[in-house]
Parts: sequence; C-alpha cells; structure tokens
Amino acid sequence: MEPREADIVLKVIKERRSIRKYKPDPVPDELILKCLEAARWAPTGEDAQPWRFIVVKDPETRKKIGEIARRGSGRRFSVELYTGKMIERLGAHAWPEEKRKRVFEKLASGKVSAFLAEAPVNIVVCADKNTWDPREDCSAAIQNMLLMAKALGLGTCWVIAPCTDVRDEMRMKELLNIPEEYKIVSVVALGYPDEAPKPRPRKELEEVVFYERFGQKKGKTS
Repeated sequence: MEPREADIVLKVIKERRSIRKYKPDPVPDELILKCLEAARWAPTGEDAQPWRFIVVKDPETRKKIGEIARRGSGRRFSVELYTGKMIERLGAHAWPEEKRKRVFEKLASGKVSAFLAEAPVNIVVCADKNTWDPREDCSAAIQNMLLMAKALGLGTCWVIAPCTDVRDEMRMKELLNIPEEYKIVSVVALGYPDEAPKPRPRKELEEVVFYERFGQKKGKTS
C-alpha cells in the first residue's frame, strides 16, 4: 500500500462517527452492496464466515425494529438510572444540569435507540452459533461495513439494543424469520447523515500502548 493510500484509510477511520439522525433519501442498492462486500472480507476464524445480513428497507418493519430497540434501551438504562450506575458512568462529563437531564431522559426512555425506525436501511447482522467465534467474526465484519459506508459518504450506527435481551431477540427473530441456529449480533443503521457529530477525544498512544510487559513504557526495562 502506498503512503497516500494508508493516509486515506486512516482518515476514514478517524472521521467515522455514529450517526443517529438521517435524511429520508433512499440509499442506492449498489452502495449497500459495497458495504456488504467490505463486510464479507473481514477476518474470520477457521474461515467460518458465520455472518448473515438481512437488509431491511420496509418502513413498517423498520418501525417495529425501532420500537424493539426503544424498549430494550429503555429497560437497560432505567435500571442504570435507578441504581446510580448511570450517574457513575456519566458523572465525569462537565455538562450543565439541563443537558444532563436531557441525556438521562433520552437514555432511560429508550429514545437513544429508537432512531432505527427513521434510518432508511437497517442491516441486521446474524451469526451462525455453531461456529468457533461468531460474535468476534461478525464484529470484524461490522467494522468493515462502517468504514466502507463512511468512505461512500454514508452514515452508520452500530446498535445492540434490539438483541441484548433474549426477549427482544426472540421478537426480532419472529419478525424477520431468523432460524434458531443463528444469533442476532446487532443492527446497523445506514443512510445519508443529517447531523455532523463532533469527534470524541481519544487517549494518546502513550497511555494505551505498553512494551513487553503491561504498564512498561518504551525504552524502559523491567
């Protein structure tokens, strides 16, 4: 790979954002297929390729998926709110009190995931449970998909809300006629972005990279 090509890849990685607000414009099939083509070339243990992708465009089906996601997130974050875990998780953010209330309400109500109904495309990612590393393989495929979408000018969001609770996964399986031998890993929202989220800070490499031993900095010996 030429240096310029490597720079382009890194630029796409750095500029990718989770998009939760989409334009209503339809996404051409050829762009969807490019994202899926990138996904199927992900690394996979034993070449198992456990992934199966369901492309959902039908508005009524997306509406049902969005509702399942809303209920799933609502249950999860309501528990975190009432047990104090949410305050513990988000307490480090120096937000004004009004913004803090808005964030807590969005999470506890489940609205944070309901946007799946509005994304023009939902891609439901399933994994064959009878393979070696189904979740890890599908996660690699999803990341490929997200990066290709960004390169094509599309937005995405990796959403686990409709499938973390077994009850919600059962509803999703019934809705989409998914066989028992498959596990739903996530739903990827796909469409043209109608927002431009600011980048979140990343820790410096020096904070997260060690050499030879955990905690050992470069140039030092144990």
